[in-house]
Amino acid sequence: MDVVHYSSLRNNLKSYMDRVTDDYETLIITREIGKNVVMMRLDEYNNLMESIHLLGNSLNRAALEKSLKQLEQGFTVKKSLIDIEDNQ
Repeated sequence: MDVVHYSSLRNNLKSYMDRVTDDYETLIITREIGKNVVMMRLDEYNNLMESIHLLGNSLNRAALEKSLKQLEQGFTVKKSLIDIEDNQ
């Protein structure tokens, strides 16, 4: 994670945007009055929003936690994929 002042960002916008998109760099942009912002790749933002959504619902969070606990305890089943051509 890197920090840059908005005037530097403004003067070098393409370079900073390339760093964010190409290097998966999250950028904090500081402003004079302290209302800072974050620049990140869209796919990272979407992943973050999805995680917040999934964990924000208590029932869904409980189901995910139960599944993780089962995985940690070795309660998994290994299955083979069925070849479609064999079933026709």
